[in-house]
Order: sequence, then C-alpha cells, then structure tokens
Amino acid sequence: QVQLVESGGGLVQAGESLTLACAASGNIFRLVAMGWYRQAPGKQRELVAVITSGAGTNYADSVKGRFSISRANAWKTVYLQMHSLQPEDTAVYYCNVRTALAPYDYWGQGTQVTVSS
Repeated sequence: QVQLVESGGGLVQAGESLTLACAASGNIFRLVAMGWYRQAPGKQRELVAVITSGAGTNYADSVKGRFSISRANAWKTVYLQMHSLQPEDTAVYYCNVRTALAPYDYWGQGTQVTVSS
C-alpha cells in the first residue's frame, strides 16, 4: 500500500517562497508520474505540476516560471518549490502518484498553503 505524506505548507506573504515535500512509503510499481495538485475553496482540484517517470515535467500555465517540481531518493520524495507566491495560489496542495496498475492514483492528505496580500 502506497502512502503519501505532504509537508511544508504554511502562511506566507505575497512574493515569498515555500517548498512542499511529499514522502512516499510502500512499493510503487509501474510508476507513471508524481505530481502536485491544488484545490482552492469552491473550486475543482487542478494540476499544478507533474514529473513523469522519464523525468519530464509539466506545469499549469499559472505557475510556469514560478514553481519547480523535482524528485529525490529513488522517487520516494517529490518537491514543489514555489516562488513569487500570490494570493491566488492559496489552496490545499495534494501530492499524487499515478501508476499503470490499479488503483492507478494515490493521494496524500493535503497541506494548506495560504498567501496573504
């Protein structure tokens, strides 16, 4: 069973930076990608950044140039470096692991990021 634990969220002012970390435990078979999603109040969960098993990356247009995703420890840890944070970045951020085997998607419990203006 794969378990994901996020850390690093908090309250910051606009323009500041935060780094989120996601620690994965358990065996991950047929990894497709690891990524970060976020969900703001009253909105749907959206993709923020993803890193594939081939180390390719993809970002939401709203965070390109400000956020950076990376992985470490043989795909047991994934980071999201966030710079120039804005109030619209306020959301609960979720770590995701996608595999080619059922149940296909694993989620962390989420970590709150709040950016004050």
